[in-house]
Amino acid sequence: MSSRFDAAIVGSGPNGLAAAIVLARAGRRVKVFETQDTVGGGARSAELTLPGFTHDICSTIHAFAAASPFLRDLPLGEHGLAWVEPPISLAHPLDDGTAAIIERSVAATVARFGQDADAYRSIVGSVVDAWPKLEDAMLGPLAWPAHPFALARFGWKALQPASHIVRHFRTPAVRALIAGVAAHGMLPLDRRPTAAFAIVLAALAHTHGWVLPRGGAQRLSDAMAAYLVSLGGEIAASAEVRSIDDLPAPMQLCDLSPRPFLRIAGHRLPPAYRHLLERYKYGMAAFKVDWALDGPIPWRAANCARAGTLHLGGTFEEIAHGEDEVWHGRVPERPFVLLVQATRFDPSRAPQGRHTAWGYCHVPRDCAVDMLPRIEAQIERFAPGFRDRVLARSVMPPAALERHNPNFVGGDIGAGASDLTQLFTRPTWRTYGTPVPGLYLCSASTPPGVGVHGMCGYHAAQMALRNGRSRQSGARPPAPGG
Repeated sequence: MSSRFDAAIVGSGPNGLAAAIVLARAGRRVKVFETQDTVGGGARSAELTLPGFTHDICSTIHAFAAASPFLRDLPLGEHGLAWVEPPISLAHPLDDGTAAIIERSVAATVARFGQDADAYRSIVGSVVDAWPKLEDAMLGPLAWPAHPFALARFGWKALQPASHIVRHFRTPAVRALIAGVAAHGMLPLDRRPTAAFAIVLAALAHTHGWVLPRGGAQRLSDAMAAYLVSLGGEIAASAEVRSIDDLPAPMQLCDLSPRPFLRIAGHRLPPAYRHLLERYKYGMAAFKVDWALDGPIPWRAANCARAGTLHLGGTFEEIAHGEDEVWHGRVPERPFVLLVQATRFDPSRAPQGRHTAWGYCHVPRDCAVDMLPRIEAQIERFAPGFRDRVLARSVMPPAALERHNPNFVGGDIGAGASDLTQLFTRPTWRTYGTPVPGLYLCSASTPPGVGVHGMCGYHAAQMALRNGRSRQSGARPPAPGG
């Protein structure tokens, strides 16, 4: 591997590409090394089922990408990226044939919420209004905020368990809706800070929409890669890095979660820091399925046909019970299922008249139970006749997800549990920095954590640039993680 680069990036997920772009824009000579034959990490697409059907291998809805101040600043449209926004961000069908929904407009959303309208405006609508003041704090490392009072008003709600904030809602439909959004945190709903996931993700549906890249998640990664190359950066695909010793560049940034990072860098790390990484907690896993369909999903609730994302899990109590079961190592009979029907709004992903569906449920890490029958039973529950539409399936249990992306240890697509102990100082108090000069972490295992936003890479690269300038000037570098 060449030594003519100022920086080497291990991994080409959105965070690795973001770090590379930041460094390239600062005039550094950058090379990205990717084990797979395509760029993208968790933002890739492939024909997983039948020819002509494009499926997103991991991430598919990109609310955080639309909200990311870093990605918004990039000319990705010039490199083929276009966003598609479904008319309804989220639908949560219920057993009575109705569905609770979130539209872009807060007013239109709460118009259906009856006696829960005021509570939703207070809890979610207030964050929508304050988002410009909260954005930096939501998408960065722990630091003194620019707008402390706005953050404090948000924080006292967000740091609660979802089971606490749901007490403000009276109708089963809205309580179920909040439960489904909170469950994206992959934690039991009676644990802090699951309220934060519910509030922030619901707010993003109003501020930016739960959008998807036209043509598949790969288009986002390809656009970032093309922009990097336009800046003079280089990308080596099918280039596995077995040791950071093989990266003779003074600056090394790894888009890796702690366990794969330890495999290539553990021998260079002091024992105390290595021990902290070894203790890093991974969370729930995902069991993922992709379907090729001969027609659209036959939802009972009409509004479901207009939604990009569906949460299938019934009531708040049912979802809370299922997530608690998974957290304690058990497999629920009725799992909470997240489903996306991209071809309703992006027909380029399938042959004419055909459709795709993308879905997963939560399971214990390294779980070997076949969840396909239970997932499809949940879909049939709200869309009778779904199985009759299936032409082909691609099934990815936790082990397959980890084989695709080693950052997903045990099938944990969140790259680590997002509980209070790891929310702000992941993977250690050093965040992006390590005790080794010039070596940094820039994966979703660093703040602000999971989500396709590139902000982990952005902040890690900014730290690397600051520290590099300090070393060149002879000044004492800032403390790692500072």
